[in-house]
Amino acid sequence: MIIEDKVIEVRGLTKDFKEIRAVDSLSVNVYRGDVFGFLGPNGAGKSTTIRMLLTLIRPKEGSIKIFGKSLMEDRNDILKDIGAIIENPAFYNYLSAYKNLEILSRMSGREISSNKIMETLETVGLKERSASKVKTYSHGMKQRLGIAQALLHDPELIILDEPTTGLDPQGMKEIRDLINYLSKEKNKTIFLSSHILSEVEQVANRMIIINKGKTVVEGKVQELLDSAEMKVTIEVDDVEAAGQLIKDSGWAGKLLSINNNKMVFDVKTDEIALLNKYLVSNNISVSSIVPTRSLEEYFLKITNESN
Repeated sequence: MIIEDKVIEVRGLTKDFKEIRAVDSLSVNVYRGDVFGFLGPNGAGKSTTIRMLLTLIRPKEGSIKIFGKSLMEDRNDILKDIGAIIENPAFYNYLSAYKNLEILSRMSGREISSNKIMETLETVGLKERSASKVKTYSHGMKQRLGIAQALLHDPELIILDEPTTGLDPQGMKEIRDLINYLSKEKNKTIFLSSHILSEVEQVANRMIIINKGKTVVEGKVQELLDSAEMKVTIEVDDVEAAGQLIKDSGWAGKLLSINNNKMVFDVKTDEIALLNKYLVSNNISVSSIVPTRSLEEYFLKITNESN
């Protein structure tokens, strides 16, 4: 039997800010090697949870274990193996990227060699710009430099709080590629908080969605998506006949819209073949079937249900 190694184990975590309950009996499991998506709408309690994981604020109730150790009892030992970015990383803009990392390594009290700094800059794709002043960097480059800062001491666990906020599509792709590289090539466990759901869908293997500080759902990304309904666009030769056929059948409740020769249905994966068979057996020629399903739609559906 394979026993999965828990890197983060949170049980019953609760935090109040005066009369507001930001986190409410939250439980989370992150396993070694995960790219773990931590999702929720604004105000769901994501940043508060991350600050508790990094001991920046104390929980009212609950327990946190990281690497199998109590965060309250072994704080210093645990934190030395965590790299984190919270919000926008701050740097000395008139110094080079290399000099910034050199200063930050000294401030941390760790012995970080020049070779290690350059190796880390290479990992995040900034080696060629290591001597450039940070003020000349794009927002995406500054985010990658922030990740370099988090990687300097070669942590086991990387915690990223909204790392793609404010980035253009190219910058988002660069961060996504870097997360994939750190996971697959460097074997890092990554805890990724984000509201950019399509980005999380492309990099995370497991996720939790929280709303109002509570867990809505947790599990493997693909399994959660497979259990959700999807939109399917079916193109037919005679949309009027097809539309009438559907409206007079048990599929009527699944039909969302008709536009030109395309009909859009809300169905489960195993219903697509049955729907196609029904149309064809009733002399409707089907020229294409295009299923579309995203974490965005799943997220909106289940958070609305939890309100």
